[in-house]
Amino acid sequence: MSDYDFDRVNVLLAEDSPFIRSLLVNSLKVLGVGNVFAVEHGGDAIHFLQRVKNEPMKVGVQQIDIVISNWDMHPIDGMMFLRWVRRHKDSPDRFVPFVMITSYSEPERVLQAREMGVTDMLAKPFTIKNIGEKLISIIERPRQFVHTKDFFGPDRRRQKLEYGGTERRVLTDKSEGVEVIRG
Repeated sequence: MSDYDFDRVNVLLAEDSPFIRSLLVNSLKVLGVGNVFAVEHGGDAIHFLQRVKNEPMKVGVQQIDIVISNWDMHPIDGMMFLRWVRRHKDSPDRFVPFVMITSYSEPERVLQAREMGVTDMLAKPFTIKNIGEKLISIIERPRQFVHTKDFFGPDRRRQKLEYGGTERRVLTDKSEGVEVIRG
């Protein structure tokens, strides 16, 4: 990780536990992250993102590059915050990478976060190395976003698998843009 310079990265951290918040801020600083803006819960994070959008000079930052949020917070938890970031009309950046921290890493919870549009999960307990790996993953392997009637968020498929069959889609001048050839 020493090959990476995170000095120009701006991270918004939402964590309600003062101890964990301090631990995460210090870990991000050890990794060399330039700016870490820490808030107590999702409501404060939403307010902060709105201030970045409306008053960047007062906040001291033009944009947030990565959001890291605890899942279990009060009064606004990480899932409500993620929903606002991905779906609300006032969200300044619906595409911002969003890492959810949780001590509940059961498959059902991971699936729920994925369905809401989380970029990645970080399970407690974590190490500085785990945090660094998440940052590197976000930078080296950015994920395309998918927008359907039921979902908006990073593409859930992480593997880039080669397709071995014949191409059945052909671009046309039709309004739909793709003609499917049945063979």
